[in-house]
Amino acid sequence: MNDIPKKGKVYLVGAGPGDPGLITLRGKFLLERAEAVVYDHLANVKLLAHAPAEAELIYVGKKSNQHTLPQEGINRLLVELGLAGKRVVRLKGGDPFIFGRGAEEIEELVKAGIPFEVVPGVTSATAAATYAGIPITHRDYTASVAFVTGHEADGKEESNIAWDKLATGAGTIIIYMGIKNLPIITKKLIEHGRAPDTPVAVVRWASTPQQRSVVGTLATITEVVMQAKITPPALVIVGEVVKLRDMIDWYEHRPLFGKRIAVTRTREQASELVSKLEEYGAECLEYPTIHIEPVADCSVIDAALENMAAYHWLLFTSLNAVTYFFKRLHEKGLDSRALAPCKIGAVGKTTADEIGKYGLRADMIPERFTGEGLAEALIAAGETQNRRFLLPRALKAMETLAELLEDAGGSVTVAPVYQNVPPQGRKDELRKSLLERGLDVVTFASSSAVTNFLNMVDAQDEAELHQLLDPVKIAVIGPVTAETVRKRGLKVDIQPERYTIDDLAAAIAAQGRQG
Repeated sequence: MNDIPKKGKVYLVGAGPGDPGLITLRGKFLLERAEAVVYDHLANVKLLAHAPAEAELIYVGKKSNQHTLPQEGINRLLVELGLAGKRVVRLKGGDPFIFGRGAEEIEELVKAGIPFEVVPGVTSATAAATYAGIPITHRDYTASVAFVTGHEADGKEESNIAWDKLATGAGTIIIYMGIKNLPIITKKLIEHGRAPDTPVAVVRWASTPQQRSVVGTLATITEVVMQAKITPPALVIVGEVVKLRDMIDWYEHRPLFGKRIAVTRTREQASELVSKLEEYGAECLEYPTIHIEPVADCSVIDAALENMAAYHWLLFTSLNAVTYFFKRLHEKGLDSRALAPCKIGAVGKTTADEIGKYGLRADMIPERFTGEGLAEALIAAGETQNRRFLLPRALKAMETLAELLEDAGGSVTVAPVYQNVPPQGRKDELRKSLLERGLDVVTFASSSAVTNFLNMVDAQDEAELHQLLDPVKIAVIGPVTAETVRKRGLKVDIQPERYTIDDLAAAIAAQGRQG
């Protein structure tokens, strides 16, 4: 009996308007299980992080007159992937069925007998209005709304848009892809009875950090758009509801809106700071300056793990120290019960929270979240004289904590469990951003991040270093990192009073409010 070839399934998923947080739960679920993802220009590339590492990622973006693949080619590609038995996510900006040509793609899938599913998305029209502070309906202004394309199919002899009825038939008119034909659109609306002084807003890249909004009237908006150099992708909103923008506009008034911030933490740790900065409105560019790896020689930590009863205190000064200590503990066939003889000290609340994930509670957290602060707290508690400390840490690190404890009568075993390795790549991209004044703030959460970042910058001399970095504000998590910055002849602009990621993000936002 001949084997019947397995057919795949194609899921048309609305990616939403731009903000990756606006994809539906169903869309995210399907992305996480995709074998191939076919995505376009308006789908935020951050959504691809949800796809499995082994998934095939295929870009088919179209912008202006530049088409990576024409629509007919996209249709054929989806059919080919489906016939190959793949589970395919076709990721489309906005909603697949609102000026997204989703139906055309499905028609080809139906002809080929390939199963499909459609997942709606937040359409650009509602997102552009909402993120610009414009309600598209309001009882005091309008009870009707129309979605219209400003770019009909090429080659059509007659328009499907009844401008004579549309001009006065809908209170709010939202026009997709209308920038190129904006002079014609406004002329037709006025010719067919819409008042020239009707308020109009144009919103570019809605719901993203690149969002820009301008306001005018039907009579003036073409000139306003030209003066502001607004280009596609953009939505045009026509109607009296635009007047409410002055009161309701919220997105573009966030403290870090329009600011571009470099985050230099490891890829694994950057997400926490990135998400907090983005909540304040920033656009974050990730330039990881550190790649964390376990140390090659584990002899010191292995010997300590075999004799934990010899130690009075186990001290952690970073999240990485916690992660790699417990990783090695588990590799040795042990668990948290092996640490019963020891008290545990953490350099700060965040580190203590990480320890808590292993079912343990820190016995000591200093008021000052530094190695020096931890040493002072132990000394003040009378916990140093004739005490033995185990200090898992980076291969290269500040000696302050160990030295202070030994000076106070303690004995410290420094056990390297991880090392900071400079990552490869993105050096040219970073220099380009600095040369073009494309960064407002750069953040550092460790001294090694500073050192590796400056190595990536690769300034020829001190003069070039200042030329590149003096226009950029430098934000650091604490005094140790700040001292490293100053030793390189640079100025620290932002440092929180408490040395946590939350407080660093809040301090940057406070600076943003001040301008």
